[in-house]
Amino acid sequence: MADVTEIAPLWDFDDPAGSERRFRAAAESASGEERTIMLTQVARALGLQERYDDGHALLGSLAPHSPEATVRVGLERGRLLRSAGRPEEARPLFEAAARAARDAGLDALAVDALHMVALVVPPEEQLAVGEQALSLARGSDDPAARDWDASVLNNIGMVHADADDFEAALGSFQEALAARERIGADGRTREAWWMVAWALRNLGRSEEALAIQRRLRDEHEAAGTSDPYVDEELALLEGGE
Repeated sequence: MADVTEIAPLWDFDDPAGSERRFRAAAESASGEERTIMLTQVARALGLQERYDDGHALLGSLAPHSPEATVRVGLERGRLLRSAGRPEEARPLFEAAARAARDAGLDALAVDALHMVALVVPPEEQLAVGEQALSLARGSDDPAARDWDASVLNNIGMVHADADDFEAALGSFQEALAARERIGADGRTREAWWMVAWALRNLGRSEEALAIQRRLRDEHEAAGTSDPYVDEELALLEGGE
């Protein structure tokens, strides 16, 4: 069966069309449930291109037989609905996917589904669902599930930020940063540092925020990249000097 080591390298969320092509090629060379799983990722890539009807049609053509394939079909159908602005219809699909994944011992998919539930429930329910996803990630024996803690902590931080509780948001973003540093992806780690600096600015700790954003700018320049969000924060922070 397909696992994260086979799926993750094919994804470039900044290039969904390229991702679609890679997953279609992977599906062509696969068979059975592995082919089905690769095609669920084609559907996800279609959704990221706002080709929702094509994504639903593809998922509707699949006949999953394994627990993993069944969970992925439901999960991706829910993502298509959410992306199309239909969160109320997506919620039961995400909840069913989370239950089925947990029952099958597919912890990484269960955390994924729960983190999607947290994105579609009303604001007053978001924190509880996020904490449920975090508890599952931290308690899992599956490294792929444990590595979900970074994304879940970032989302929890955003729930606090949306409630204008930037002290709690900062704590969550700092935990997310530590998780990103453990996982070891430079780009995502820089994003986590940005979130910490953003929370610091909103707490009035401008000097700390400015130091972080300047370092991020320097790292981007050294890597030959740029980030407009870093530039935007620097304009706000340096304008106040």
